[in-house]
Amino acid sequence: MKLGDLPVISTVFEAGADDRIFDSLLLVGPLIIGLVIILNRSFITEALAGAYIIIFVIYVLYRGIQYE
Repeated sequence: MKLGDLPVISTVFEAGADDRIFDSLLLVGPLIIGLVIILNRSFITEALAGAYIIIFVIYVLYRGIQYE
C-alpha cells in the first residue's frame, strides 16, 4: 500500500494542483502544528515551524516565477 492510496491523501492529490510537492507541503502543515501542540512550544518546534513556513513560501514563489 502506497501513501497515495490512503483516502484523505489520495483525495488531496487528486483535487490538488497536480503538484506533488505542493500537495505534500499542504499535508505536512497540520502535522507540524500537531507536533507543536504535543511537544509544547520550544526552540526545536519553533525552528521546525519556521523552516516549514520558509520552505513553503520559497516553493510558492518559485512556482509563481516559473509560470510567468
